[in-house]
Amino acid sequence: MNQEVTDFIEALKEPWQGEQSNNLREVVHQAIPDVQERIQYKKPHFLKNGKYAAVISTSKDAVSFTIFNAAALELPEGMFDGPPERKTLKLRKGDSFDSGQLLSLVSQASGSL
Repeated sequence: MNQEVTDFIEALKEPWQGEQSNNLREVVHQAIPDVQERIQYKKPHFLKNGKYAAVISTSKDAVSFTIFNAAALELPEGMFDGPPERKTLKLRKGDSFDSGQLLSLVSQASGSL
């Protein structure tokens, strides 16, 4: 794991955002065992074979998790937004997500990277 990504998560002002970001990071590491992490555009990016697989971004009241290469995914209705090639899940305070489902989606999307 990249220390810059760890520092980014630890510096988040809202504890729930840090917890969600850590949970999302763990999902990515389980889905893509050889994932590479880096901070780019001031947010954590996760790469497989040098190509974007996912990104975590935060705003004042949300944590967003974007899956790249998502055009072929069958996604739950109303859960993700964005164009076909990248889908974003927006989590707010108190929201939860199905880790197993997300792990499967990230794994499928990154399979062809």
